[in-house]
Amino acid sequence: MSVGIVSYGGYVPYYRIEAGSIGAVWGVDGTARGKGLGIIRKSVPSPDEDVITISVEAARKAMKCCKVDPEKIGAMYVGSESHPYAVKPTGTIVAEAIRAAPNLTVADMEFACKAGTAGIQACMGLVSSGMIEYGMAIGADTSQGAPGDALEYSASAGGAAFLIGKKDLVAEINHTLSFTTDTPDFWRREGQMYPRHGGRFTGTPAYFKHINSCAKMLFDKMGTKSEDYDHAIFHQPNGKFPLRVGGAMGFSKEQLEHGLLTPIIGNTYSGAVPLALTNVLDHAKPGDKIFVVSYGSGAGADGFDITVTDNIKKHRKKKWQPLSELMDNFELLDYATYAKFRGKINMGGVT
Repeated sequence: MSVGIVSYGGYVPYYRIEAGSIGAVWGVDGTARGKGLGIIRKSVPSPDEDVITISVEAARKAMKCCKVDPEKIGAMYVGSESHPYAVKPTGTIVAEAIRAAPNLTVADMEFACKAGTAGIQACMGLVSSGMIEYGMAIGADTSQGAPGDALEYSASAGGAAFLIGKKDLVAEINHTLSFTTDTPDFWRREGQMYPRHGGRFTGTPAYFKHINSCAKMLFDKMGTKSEDYDHAIFHQPNGKFPLRVGGAMGFSKEQLEHGLLTPIIGNTYSGAVPLALTNVLDHAKPGDKIFVVSYGSGAGADGFDITVTDNIKKHRKKKWQPLSELMDNFELLDYATYAKFRGKINMGGVT
């Protein structure tokens, strides 16, 4: 029996900051800098939002749009690189929030920006083997960017949840595979507040090598080419990389349109590809084919060949809230408020 997506839900925080507002503080043309990165604005979590609250919102949205009893969920995996606790799982809180039964396996996952898709793969394996009936995989982040660093223009917040099973699929996952090497393009050591990156090294030997290698493997495995798909999604650390890598493979801007969210919400890291897939499913028609390749620094890429089913129509009912509503409804912040929200202001030890 096929394995795939039974339901899904995405969440993006309400607040935003524009690239121009960030650049103005550092004496540069932020609008031009953002344009160079393909980013207009990015999402900003409220002071009371973190990976747990984002994951709970996404998971609840997914459960509202299906008739699955949450007690039938046998696995919960939350992928992120900004879990609130260094020692205390995020997944246990999310599982209890959606009233899952305690007889399930839970783990937090971390592989830079592809931890969410790794969770989907793990759930697929458990469901396929018959060990569990349903599994939930979540990719969510409240990503960090040091003040004045290029990452500050892109690092944002958001996440999406996917219920994986065999029955009543809204999208069938025909195949998945991965390409992984030890490439240190981006890292954050224990106790450090902000990550470090290899600048231009994060491009050709990291992002592009892994995305291209994984995509070629998937094309070869499925015997397909770019024109066989209606939608394509690639990891989006900025608004330029996915257009460049997709164009080189023969994908048109129309095929990439619904899966490219970074220009208006920023790079949500582990939530980037999951949120993009959420938006594509919101717009997809039965029978549409989706080509997906995520990327995580360190470094690896996960590829998915997906076919949308007729059940996608049932998902769009009264309780369904398209991701576009969250993306289009926002309030802009000035840099001072943004810095306060993100804890960038050093209070000299005062809390």
